[in-house]
Amino acid sequence: MERFTSEGLSFEVTDTRAAAGTGTGEVVVLLHGFPQDRHCWDAVTPALTDAGYRVLAPDQRGYSAGARPAGRRAYAIARLAADVLALADAAGAERFHLVGHDWGAALAWYVAGHHPDRVSSVAALSVPHPEAFLRSLTSSSQFLRSWYMAALQVPWLPEFMLSRRNGDAMRASLRSSGLDPDSAARYAARAADQAAVRAAINWYRAIPFGLGDRTGHIEVPTLFIWSDGDRFISRAAAERCGRYVDGPYQFETLAGVSHWLPEKAPEQVATLLVRHLATHPS
Repeated sequence: MERFTSEGLSFEVTDTRAAAGTGTGEVVVLLHGFPQDRHCWDAVTPALTDAGYRVLAPDQRGYSAGARPAGRRAYAIARLAADVLALADAAGAERFHLVGHDWGAALAWYVAGHHPDRVSSVAALSVPHPEAFLRSLTSSSQFLRSWYMAALQVPWLPEFMLSRRNGDAMRASLRSSGLDPDSAARYAARAADQAAVRAAINWYRAIPFGLGDRTGHIEVPTLFIWSDGDRFISRAAAERCGRYVDGPYQFETLAGVSHWLPEKAPEQVATLLVRHLATHPS
C-alpha cells in the first residue's frame, strides 16, 4: 500500500510490507510532527521491521499533496484521528501500536484516549499528555517555551515569513533548535511553498476547535520518551505526564538530545520502542 484515503483525501504512506516485504507481523503506525514528514522515521524503521513488525508511516493531513483541505476546521484533532483509523482500516489492522513525535505524539495521545479498543500500545516522543502540557503552562517555563504556538495563530504572516527565500527562515529555526542540516533542508524546501506550510500550520490554528474535546486518562500500555535538551518541552511538563496514564507506564529521558528524537537519536529510540512493543503485544 502506497496510498490510502480518508474523507476523500489522498495520503502517501510508507508501508514496509509493500515496500520490501519485511515486517509482516503486528502493525506499528508512526506519526510525524511539525514540520516533519514520514521520512523522519527512516532511521528508526529498520529495527522495527527486523523485529517482525509491519510499519506504516504516513505523510499526514496537510503534508500529503493530496490531503491539504482549506480552512482550519479541517485540521481539528478528531479529524486527524479519523485519518489514523482510516489508515489502519486500509491496512486491515483491527488493532495496532501507535507511535508519534511532536504533533504526532499529541495525536497519538488523543487516539489512544478515545479509541483504546483499536490501540494495543502507545509511545509518545517529546510531547507529553495534553493535560500535563496544559497544567504546566502556569507552573513552569512551559508558557515561555510555547510562545510560537500563539504566534502561528496570526493569519498569513507566519507562512509568508517561513516561505521567504526558499524557506531560509524555517531552515535557520530548525537548525538552531538542534535538527541536523539535511533534515532541516528537506523540511525547509516544503516551507518554500506557502500553501504547503499553511496547511501544516493549520494544525496549530485548529487548536481552538478541539479545546472541549479532552483526551482523558490513557488505559493502554504507554511509553513516553523525552530529551533534556528539548527547548520546546519543559521537564515539569514531561514529569507530570504519568499522572494521566492509568495503564502500564514507562518514562525515559534521553540525555543531551534535542527535540528531534527520530532524526537525532534513532538507535536509542528504536531500542526503546522494540522493547516496549515486545513487552505489550497485541
